[in-house]
Amino acid sequence: MIPGVSGGRRRFSDLSEQEILALAISNEEDDARIYRQYADRLKKDYPNSAKVFEEMAREEDEHRKRLIEAHKRRFGDVIPLIRREHVSGFYARRPVWLVENLSLERIREEASAMERQAEIFYRKAADRTTDADTRKLLGDLAMAEAGHSHVAGELAEEHLDDEARAAEDRQAHRQFVLTWVQPGLAGLMDGSVSTLAPIFATAFATENTHTTFLVGLAASIGAGISMGFTEAASDDGELSGRGSPLKRGLAAGVMTAAGGLGHALPYLIPHFWTATAIAMAVVFVELWAIAWIQNRYMETPFLRATVQVVLGGALVFAAGALIGGG
Repeated sequence: MIPGVSGGRRRFSDLSEQEILALAISNEEDDARIYRQYADRLKKDYPNSAKVFEEMAREEDEHRKRLIEAHKRRFGDVIPLIRREHVSGFYARRPVWLVENLSLERIREEASAMERQAEIFYRKAADRTTDADTRKLLGDLAMAEAGHSHVAGELAEEHLDDEARAAEDRQAHRQFVLTWVQPGLAGLMDGSVSTLAPIFATAFATENTHTTFLVGLAASIGAGISMGFTEAASDDGELSGRGSPLKRGLAAGVMTAAGGLGHALPYLIPHFWTATAIAMAVVFVELWAIAWIQNRYMETPFLRATVQVVLGGALVFAAGALIGGG
């Protein structure tokens, strides 16, 4: 709520020209901070992209100075406290602490969206202004924001040649693999393979689909929780560079549970042999999916991945079937 204003947020159409200028000033201040936050987040692993965002922050600082000069000329030195969250229906910015969860490409997309939103704001603000100089300033800033994608491209060309961009893209891909793919793959392998024996042992021992489903559900959820906590607690990512332990734990836990549930869910079907046939087909698909992921992201030769995963899964399945049918 704006100090001194009751009733919650103001509508943009109800703002005075002074308040519109004040809102523009606070917007530029916030956007400059966000760009600097991006630069700080990227400077270690992506120094060239960090330079791009530092330059963009300086552009926002120049816009803010021009707006403050316009406010002083028309309304004096005291700028009303009004921010985007005080205006109903106004665009919002992602909280800066969530920057840690954004990839390099996602940060670039966020910056592009920021520029488009700022352009729309300045065009609407210019339409609301009667002072010729202020209207011209807001129109110029709208054009500047519209051209920011071009400016960003020029900055990228200055700081990001093909070699630098390729190096940063490789680093981003490597980070994605370390943070999401590797723990997720480990979880999928653990969930798919380790639950084969108890699920199919129960199935062949009881020939009861409900009991088999409950055992599969318990094994899958339990394994997912265990795997998730183990992955998160095993490495904080600071020295290894593997990224957030929360992300890795989430990837490992979810994929472990999914791997087990894949061949447990068919036992919701009451007919035992139908459920078992579908479960076996699901196992086949799971094992080949694991082999494909290993080949695609971990660069494991497909034949070796196939032998490791499919042969290993087949042995575990056989063990469960023999124990359950014995």
